Amino acid sequence: MAGTNGAKRGLITRFAPSPTGPLHLGHAYSALTVWKVARDLGGTALLRIEDTDSTRIRPAHETAIYEDLAWLGLSWPTPVRRQSDHGGDYDAVLDRLADAGLIYPCSCTRRQISDAGAVPGADGLVYPGTCRHRDMADAKPGDGVRLNVRKALAACTQPMQYSETGTSHAIPITDDLLINTIGDPILRRKDTRDPAYHLACVHDDALQNITHVVRGMDLRDLTPLHVLLQNLLGYPTPIYHHHPLITDAGGKRLAKIDRSKALAKYRAEGATVQDIKDMIGWRD
Repeated sequence: MAGTNGAKRGLITRFAPSPTGPLHLGHAYSALTVWKVARDLGGTALLRIEDTDSTRIRPAHETAIYEDLAWLGLSWPTPVRRQSDHGGDYDAVLDRLADAGLIYPCSCTRRQISDAGAVPGADGLVYPGTCRHRDMADAKPGDGVRLNVRKALAACTQPMQYSETGTSHAIPITDDLLINTIGDPILRRKDTRDPAYHLACVHDDALQNITHVVRGMDLRDLTPLHVLLQNLLGYPTPIYHHHPLITDAGGKRLAKIDRSKALAKYRAEGATVQDIKDMIGWRD
């Protein structure tokens, strides 16, 4: 996997939405931030479609992403990478991790994990290790695949650290943090066999020579896991920039999961791009 030296190749960053719903004000802020970082530092902003959740993605949402971003005045190099077109890439990464003995099959349901007394962590409930004893040779149809974080830490040969720009700061990466706050993450989902976000994101950032990852603060606590995967796979670690999240007057985050108003809805009601920028407090 070729890495990127920012000084030689120039800055490359990306906006990577999932077509599981319409873009909202929070997406507008994130997209504008990505393009601003690229513009200010003389780099390139890529668009990547992270459409690996086969149960939730909709073609209409992907079409709307292109329309909304173009309306905001944002452009990007083509072709756009769509993760659903590259399942073999992620299978190959899992094969590498399997050969190193770093992953295992997992049949646990969310209910079983909760009933086992799992505690909340950075990536949902911290997996209690119920299936950790299993070998990939024991994998059955419908099993998910998890990373054995304890074995992964033992396999790391380089210090795990990263640089953070903006108003945030880098999280010190320790064994305790990864084991007790993140735990053994899913890398391939049960039943659908879709690659999980962590696997696909880390692979594609390396493949596309991303030098700067610009994303929301909601993903900041997962950065140590991504750095761990980068270390294991020999990928370069980008510089990270986690921007603030956009909230309403009551402090509630504006996100698809909260059914916040879609950009397309504002546009249909006659809003201008400047109206959107005013709503999110955007300053060029």
